[in-house]
Amino acid sequence: MIFEEVKALDKADPLYSKRFEFDLPSHTIYLDGNSLGALPKSVQKRVSEVVSQQWGNDLIKSWNHHAWIDLPISVGEKIAPLIGADVGQVICCDSISVNLFKLLCSALQLNEKRSKVLSTKDNFPTDLYMVQGVTDLLGENLCELELVEEHLIAQSLNQSVAVLLLTQVNFRTGKLLDMEKLTKLAHEKGILVIWDLAHSAGALPIELDKCNADFAVGCGYKYLNGGPGSPAFLYVAKRHQTRVKQPLSGWMGHAKPFDFDPRYQAAENISQFQSGTPNIIGMSALDAALDVWQAVDMLQIRSKSKALGNLCLELVRQKESLEGLQLCSPDTAEHRGSQLAFAHEHGFAICQALIEKGVIADFRAPDILRFGFTPLYTSFEEVWHAIDILSNIVENEIYRAPRFNVSLKVT
Repeated sequence: MIFEEVKALDKADPLYSKRFEFDLPSHTIYLDGNSLGALPKSVQKRVSEVVSQQWGNDLIKSWNHHAWIDLPISVGEKIAPLIGADVGQVICCDSISVNLFKLLCSALQLNEKRSKVLSTKDNFPTDLYMVQGVTDLLGENLCELELVEEHLIAQSLNQSVAVLLLTQVNFRTGKLLDMEKLTKLAHEKGILVIWDLAHSAGALPIELDKCNADFAVGCGYKYLNGGPGSPAFLYVAKRHQTRVKQPLSGWMGHAKPFDFDPRYQAAENISQFQSGTPNIIGMSALDAALDVWQAVDMLQIRSKSKALGNLCLELVRQKESLEGLQLCSPDTAEHRGSQLAFAHEHGFAICQALIEKGVIADFRAPDILRFGFTPLYTSFEEVWHAIDILSNIVENEIYRAPRFNVSLKVT
């Protein structure tokens, strides 16, 4: 692959103009949108309006006048098409962790004759922590966590399992699990499935309804670009909504919250999964960010995502200096999400050196260097320059400088 061919890929890219809807910093190649999405220009305008006009001038009238009260549902409905969900099944609220707690308890209650929650050893830790917290609360006789390797999921499904908890795209390796196949296998054993979409929503086509999914959670701050700490979302299939009873029975989940009845009566739809008062500023930012997705074809997103990853992998393999990078992601684009992960004993230092050179990549312990590709604003030319810079850092051992080898901190 030569540079002229890479430039031609950008010229032929039907999504290329989308990058101009983002406020991207100059002299920076951003390959960490799978941790925090870039800032859409529409969000800057919306947040300013919400703070200065809606809150500052209209005050409490804005709950009705600016439809603040409807945001959890209206934002959820904007997310729904991106994850293959029909209306009335997605709501925006709280965080992934809080929403997981709600869904875990709901699923265990639906499958009350069983207690085991099956997940993978390399699932994102907060997912596993939430199961452990439910176990501490209810006891192992009602909730027991079992962990297996990803390749053993299917053969570990049996009639003792109540809930299968999986992340569609592995946060470290980018490996993509087969949602339709695993959901079907679980249902054949009477198991309910919760899917974590943190690394897939906005990165690839998701078909929750078509896969007959039960429950799902996802965040708003990665590929959906809602900003740091952006509200999360959850999905509950309509067939479960009148049967579930989520445990955080706050007033916004009440069937008639403004009757102020001292006795709780849950709404019989997706609204019951609300708890407290929604975060209006954060939710408004996410609402504006989702406007970027208007008229975007998720098949084009997936096609470009795979092309960006393939280009990155080809360029790495062309560089003799990068032979020490061990690919941790699936070699085939069909089997991975929108990222590539490489293991290197100096992964942390290399990542810090990249950042100093204007390439923002990502490190995950113990030794994973991770590159995220965000089709809405990542260009093919940026990938070319990023790998060129990476090669220079490794070939000249720039990463060995003491400033890149400080103690690892949370970033």
